[in-house]
Amino acid sequence: MLDLIIRNARRAGQTETTVDIGVKAGKIVEISPKLNAETSEEYDAKGNLVTAPFVDSHFHMDSTLTRGRPRNNESGTLLEGIALWGELKPLLDAEDIKARAHQLCQWAIAKGNLAIRSHVDICDPSLLAVDALLEVVEEVKPYLDLQLVAFPQDGFLRDPNAKAQLLRALDKGVHVVGGIPHFERSMSDGSQSITELCKIAADRGLMVDMHCDESDDPLSRHVEMLAQETSRFGLQSRVTGSHLTSMHSMDNYYVSKLIPLMNEAELHVVANPLINITLQARHDSYPKRRGMTRVKELATAGLNVAFGHDCVMDPWYSMGSHDMLEVASMGLHVGQMTGRSEMREMFQAVTSNGAKALQLDGYGTDVGCNADLVILQAHDEIEALRLRPARLAVFRRGKKIAMSPEQSSTVFMGDNSISVDFTIQN
Repeated sequence: MLDLIIRNARRAGQTETTVDIGVKAGKIVEISPKLNAETSEEYDAKGNLVTAPFVDSHFHMDSTLTRGRPRNNESGTLLEGIALWGELKPLLDAEDIKARAHQLCQWAIAKGNLAIRSHVDICDPSLLAVDALLEVVEEVKPYLDLQLVAFPQDGFLRDPNAKAQLLRALDKGVHVVGGIPHFERSMSDGSQSITELCKIAADRGLMVDMHCDESDDPLSRHVEMLAQETSRFGLQSRVTGSHLTSMHSMDNYYVSKLIPLMNEAELHVVANPLINITLQARHDSYPKRRGMTRVKELATAGLNVAFGHDCVMDPWYSMGSHDMLEVASMGLHVGQMTGRSEMREMFQAVTSNGAKALQLDGYGTDVGCNADLVILQAHDEIEALRLRPARLAVFRRGKKIAMSPEQSSTVFMGDNSISVDFTIQN
């Protein structure tokens, strides 16, 4: 007796034929062209695409949905966004942080995004956002995986209290060690911060995810040090370099040396297409740089490249609805990844590649994987990228937690049915 059969499904990566997917106790237990088993529930996918959930590999939950507070980012620059965040932090309280985080999580569920890695600023001595978001992690656990990164927004060495606060955040249960070496006062301080942060991660058996070289400066080369320290501390496959936008400005000879070093360290790379192309190259006239890291070259070299949404309606980005297909579509266009195999890679950048970077257990659509599944109103990954279609149904451990039969999404959380409104008052 099965708990659920999803019939007539086209699995991502194998869309030529339809199959039935059998679920028992929250796991995929059988896949067949036609299942004849008894079941408590059936869902007819009607030949539409069934994929494992979308993964947002880089986000900022503590600042999300704060657009216009205390003012708008009129220049649209990274530095004004950082300054705005500094003005906003003293005005926040735990209830506000949690309310915004829960609203964003509802948006995510409705869009089929069931895993988010969120960087949380630890440079507030009270660790207010850390405590609030650790509560949210537990509260949303039945519906999505929320992974937190201890992020020293004001610089690990630049802020004299950041080291102690980062360690406190990790002691409280934050999952990943973060950093921002290009925001330190000097290149040497940036390098030192990488060494110290990687040692902390190695000593505690944690993953690392650093904002790295989020700059147009071709001489911002901290990713080289990140690769070196990853190998030195034995952190291979546990370290992510996020943004890496300076790579779009580096000369090709240096990059030809850099990418093999990154490969040797088994670094994961996370680009944030929507935000990278918005914030970078602000000082350019024309020709104007695109701002995103070298996604095509990194993927071709065999590195695991994932995408993040980064921001939704906050001091750095005033747009967004947390749709990872919008992120993938932007990455496809900016990276000129228009070959059919390349477009499928862009779909993977917001699904399986993100799951690999986050080290998610049980992710996928094979037998033995968690029955976390999204049915899209499309027949394959390329059509999904083109249409950004309705998420007809979203399943978590075999239970339906969202549906969008007519583009208006409903999320089921506990005994409550929530109609999700993606608009927000200006």
